Amino acid sequence: MAAAETPSAALRRRDLCSRGIRLARKMRSDVADLLDAYVERQGLDASASVAALDGVPAAAAERWGEQTESQRLLDNLAAYRAFRALLTEMLEEQREQAAPADAALREALAAVLLQVSAFAYHLEELLRLESRGPPGEEGAGPPAGPRLGLFERKLRGLGVLRELAQWAVRSTRDLRQLAKPGPGGGGGGAAAPAGPAEGQ
Repeated sequence: MAAAETPSAALRRRDLCSRGIRLARKMRSDVADLLDAYVERQGLDASASVAALDGVPAAAAERWGEQTESQRLLDNLAAYRAFRALLTEMLEEQREQAAPADAALREALAAVLLQVSAFAYHLEELLRLESRGPPGEEGAGPPAGPRLGLFERKLRGLGVLRELAQWAVRSTRDLRQLAKPGPGGGGGGAAAPAGPAEGQ
């Protein structure tokens, strides 16, 4: 935020950040549950290695503590817009399989998709408060690629959910940083990234 931020704007920002942290924590918890159900229903090994995937945003960030408030918000918004498209694609694939036993998995996937959409909207509200507004969504969907086989799609879904869980952790850290008072927005200075995944 600008140094001349008014008290009411600062209060609004802290409120939005606090609510966003609660949303991110709830999302992380639900994604962890979804991951367990996904691995079980898809017959995958929970420890299976998944290579970096095109179109799946990585939560790891270089020089995390040096990012500006705008960079944090824009990175998060781009990531959750991408996850919204990826989860929509996964949900469509699950519906195509239409196995009655997978109904609970589809419901859980749809619920997480709603949380991702809500969180993206929350980030847009923070950007509007910054008087810059959110960017357009051109190119927010996953890149077009060859049709994957069933097993490859299962592994891709596993990679998507794992990375989403990591983004929920990063988003909590980012919003905590943004909620800190100080000039220049957020904490006003470089901060070391938080340690391993936080508790609920």
